Formats: sequence, C-alpha cells, structure tokens
Amino acid sequence: MSETPGLTTIFKDKKATKRRLKKAKLVVLEGADKDKELVIDRERVTIGRTMFCDLVLQDKAVSGTHAEVIATESGYLLKDLDSTNGTRVGELKIREVWLKAGTVLRVGQTRIRFEPQQGEVEIELSREDRFHDLLGKSVRMREIFAVLQKVAAPDLTVLIRGETGTGKELVARALHKASPRVEKPLVVQDCSAIPKDLIESTLFGHERGAFTGATDRHKGSFEQAENGTIFLDEIGELEMSLQPKLLRVLENREIKRVGGDRTIPVSCRVVAATNRDLRQMVNEGTFREDLYYRLSVVQVELPSLKERPEDIPLLVSAFLDEFAKRNFPDEPDRAYNVSTDAMARLKSYPWPGNIRELKNTIERAASLADGLELGVRDLLPASQKTPARILPGGTAEQFVEEGVPFKEAKQKVLDTFEAGYLKVLLDKHGGNITRSAQAAGLTRYHLRELAKRYGVRDSGGNS
Repeated sequence: MSETPGLTTIFKDKKATKRRLKKAKLVVLEGADKDKELVIDRERVTIGRTMFCDLVLQDKAVSGTHAEVIATESGYLLKDLDSTNGTRVGELKIREVWLKAGTVLRVGQTRIRFEPQQGEVEIELSREDRFHDLLGKSVRMREIFAVLQKVAAPDLTVLIRGETGTGKELVARALHKASPRVEKPLVVQDCSAIPKDLIESTLFGHERGAFTGATDRHKGSFEQAENGTIFLDEIGELEMSLQPKLLRVLENREIKRVGGDRTIPVSCRVVAATNRDLRQMVNEGTFREDLYYRLSVVQVELPSLKERPEDIPLLVSAFLDEFAKRNFPDEPDRAYNVSTDAMARLKSYPWPGNIRELKNTIERAASLADGLELGVRDLLPASQKTPARILPGGTAEQFVEEGVPFKEAKQKVLDTFEAGYLKVLLDKHGGNITRSAQAAGLTRYHLRELAKRYGVRDSGGNS
C-alpha cells in the first residue's frame, strides 16, 4: 500500500460531503520526452503514445495506452494496461503496484518518477442519492451523479464504461431526461444485436432499391433520433469497416443513406457504452484511435455492484416497491421486506451479473416467496444453487421467463456460460493466465478482466 493517500473523503453528520485529491506529478527523467511533467489533478491519468493519454510519450517502445495511475483512499496505484513491452519498477515487471514518493517506473525506454505535491483538488459529490432512475448513496455513485448533472445540458458526447448489468442504459436515459432534448426521441441501438450486413442500413438508413429486399426508403437510427439522443450500446462490437463512417457522422453531423448520393444533416446527442476496454482495442488495432477520441469527450465509468455494497439495500427497496405495485395494484399498503440475514447475504455476494442479476433475483424471490418477508432461501442467487445444464438440443422454453426481455435472458445465458468457461479454462491450465489466454484466443488483459468480473481466481501461475 502507498505511503501517500491519494483521496480523502470528508464526512458531515456521517454522510460524505466531498472528496479531496492529493496532488502529485509524474516527471520524465530520461528518454525522448526528458523533463516533461504531468500534474495529477484527477483520479485517473494514463500514460502512452496516443493523443488521448494524459502523459503522451514519443517513445516507440511504449504502447498506445501503456499504463495508468489511479488515486484511491489507499494511495496511488500504478497499473500496466497489458502493454506490449510491460511496465517495470526497478528490475521487476509489474501488473500493478502501489507508488510511494520517489518511485521510478519504466515504460519502454522512458523512466518516470512519481512525486507527491503540495495542494489538493476538491471533487464534488451530489447531495442526492439518485439521478432520475439511477440509485446510489455510495461515494462512487454520488460522484458520478455530480458529473452527470454537469454534462446533461451541454451536447457533449459521452462514453459510458462498465461491466455488463451495471446500468449503462439507465445512464443514457437519465442524461436524455435531464437534457433540453427530453421532449425529442431517445433511440437505443444495440450494436451487438444487428447482423453485419444490416448494421450500416440500421444506423444510417437506406434508399429504395439499395439492396435486395429494400422495397422502401428507410430512415436509420441517426435520423430517427433527430433533435433527440442516440444511445449506441456495445459500441466496441462495431465492425472496423463501419468505424470511419461513424467518425464522419460525429465530425460533420451528417449521414448518407445506403444507396443514396446526398448527405443529410443530423442533429442529435450521441451517448455510447461498452463493457470492453476500448483503449486496449486501440492498442490491438481493432478500434480506431480517432473514433475513441471523438466518443470519449466525457467518460463515465460505472463501478461493479460488488464495489458498492452499501447501495444494495437502497436498490433492493426500490425493486421491492416496484414489484409490490405490480403484484398488488389494488393494495397500496402491502409491501415486501427482507430479513436481516438475507440482506447480509445480499451485501456479501459478489454479483457477477451486477444490478441486472440483483433485480432478477429480487423479482424471482418476490414472485415465489410464501409471504411478504423474503428470507435467505428466497433470495439465494441462481448461481449459488445447482445450475441447470444447457444441453445440446434443449428447448427454448428453458430460457424464457415471464417479463424478462430477450436481451436480459440472452445475457443471463452468456453470464452462466462465461463464468463456467473461465473456471474450466483456468483449471485446465493450472491457473496460468498467459496459457489460458492463448488457448481461448483472448488477450491476457481481457481474460484477467473477465476473471475479475465473475470472481474466478487463478491459482497462482499468472505469468
């Protein structure tokens, strides 16, 4: 742990009112950028060659986004971002390490010293425990609410990052509701759910006769969102061939329909989301650097549910109120509650499916419980019970639940598969991240992030 705390939270009447960031700086000691400095005045800064990094280096041995420094209440944490040549402190190649005053790190051929500084930066926290349909009393969420309150009105492009089920679409909807465009359409487009041969037509529209089956002119998502907001979910799944076309839309605010020869001006706010690390995809050459730069004017990073257990009672209460109104529409005084033991279990469970998994668990418990008080057995997540096997030739009925839309049902199956796949994969390769990643066709960084998401731990051979 670092000897220099990066963040301090200030409390008043047992409620956090603000956070203070202790300033520090990075000083380049040798290399092409010798004497270059970066003052760390926010919670996360990046080091690398690309233009969207905070400390931009000319060293060709440095990856596009090579490493990052994160200020936390435990200190300053240096993390390697699965760079090609690695990050070193002394003779040790590190994945992550706590920094202390005078620590010298090396990226590529460049040596950099970490130096604490005098002075602090105040980070605003929202006074509210919600922002439209987003709920949270934790410091992390109230910090996010403060950012959303500031950026809702301007037409800034926002990139939302976070694990599956953390509420990225709710953020987009909240931004739309809080913006001057609220009376205009909000168009939600899941980039992972569109067939490759239809995605251009879906986003930008097509003219009659543009391709077989195009019997009428079709307005794409951007035109449908005119004067409103377009939410591009799973933007990391967008085909490389379409990325330049999306970039032109963001730069010029005009589209050209498939089969058309004229440009059409569009006016809509763009909000994008992904559960993938686009910086790593830029490093790998699977996502355009200039498109990432355009999308990430404002970045919002949602924490996983296991990082904010203090929010679980608030979320559970909201879900139970919703289900009670639906289940007892003529009995407003009837309400569900959760036993003390059950709430303790909910707060201690890691929730790999995040808020979506929590909501599904509460809904199932409310529907099947014998009474209005939900106990441990009622609330036990499906993943803690004996999981049903998905057998070849199984019927679709096993995946269909009343009131659960296709996207959520699909995600539950994927979550079950990914968690099981990762456990078997790591067990098969003795917990060795490198060998497991090679066998699965994934990068080490991607595999580690998936393992963290599902609480799958390697057995020590994580070279």
